Amino acid sequence: MLLTAIGLYGVMAYVVTLRTHEIGIRLALGAQRSSILRLVMRDAAIVLVVGIAAGLLGSIWITRLVKGLLFGLTPNDPVTMGLAIAAMAMVALAATYIPAQRAIRADPMVALQYE
Repeated sequence: MLLTAIGLYGVMAYVVTLRTHEIGIRLALGAQRSSILRLVMRDAAIVLVVGIAAGLLGSIWITRLVKGLLFGLTPNDPVTMGLAIAAMAMVALAATYIPAQRAIRADPMVALQYE
């Protein structure tokens, strides 16, 4: 879980860095800081939903292969999958919040001079 949080933080920090110029333009044109926060968090949520869908499909497929190794669980235990999804979603959103905060604190003049 820690490795996932570090990886997602790195990817989202990189994406925010790539979009610094765009964020600077939005801020210079009068965008609210809350809308910038929503923009970054929405991008992360899209990645999160795609990742959860791929993970669910992969886990359903792989549990058929390792059915004999699962002791005390049914192959597609909904409680276990639900808890895993909720935990990963919380970690992903927390790891995205730091780059999102950095994006909304950006000075428009510095962001426009970036590059």
